[in-house]
Amino acid sequence: MEKTDTFVIVPTYNEADNLDDLVAQLLDLPVPVGVIVVDDNSPDGTGQLADQWAEKHPNLVYVVHRPGKLGLGTAYIAGFKKALSELGAARIMTMDADFSHNPRYIPDMIALSAQKHVVIGSRYVPGGGSANCTWKRIWMSKIANFVARFFLGLKAKDATAGFRLYRQEVLASIPLELIFSSGYSFLVEMLFMCQRRGWQIGEVPIIFEDRRKGTTKISRQEVYKAMYTVFRLFVRRLRGGEPRRPAVPISS
Repeated sequence: MEKTDTFVIVPTYNEADNLDDLVAQLLDLPVPVGVIVVDDNSPDGTGQLADQWAEKHPNLVYVVHRPGKLGLGTAYIAGFKKALSELGAARIMTMDADFSHNPRYIPDMIALSAQKHVVIGSRYVPGGGSANCTWKRIWMSKIANFVARFFLGLKAKDATAGFRLYRQEVLASIPLELIFSSGYSFLVEMLFMCQRRGWQIGEVPIIFEDRRKGTTKISRQEVYKAMYTVFRLFVRRLRGGEPRRPAVPISS
């Protein structure tokens, strides 16, 4: 019987062009991983495609259907809860459905999770980078990272990356229901909470590729929300509103 304790959460909205290839590549990796598709009622039938994969691989592919677009952060939380409470996952990963995060890096990320509590697929460590991205997108990413690192004291080089692995104990320590951010700024808030709790964070170099099919989901409104999230967390940091704990040792 197919079985794994590592699950990859893939939030989707209108990703029918990418989903089949992505799930096939994930299930074909040399390390066993399961997939949790969190679909926001995609009009293009992404949710139905995911259901077909779940029927073919009932122990590896799961689908969470939501009534509409409720935000990236809440999609991740829905996937976290599914992985932790229902599937007993030891490692939970997040990635985009558009192949900007290539599945080939997952084995290295899982390997590093034996030494780190949180592993980031990073553009900004030696060996990492971006491909086929516009200069505007690259500079927007670099500025967002600088702002998050400067104001929040984040140590990770790629603080805004959505390609991540969390060990089970990390997510269990965070009050997910109290996270304010719902969009892409959720990623910054999660990293802030992980670091403040003393979890050890590592980075694996990746080449971030611009999406192959479909359209980007990042809007101007998301940029404004991210700016507000950094300001809100900066104030919280100054007030000592988030616990600051010493580094936690790695357990088996």
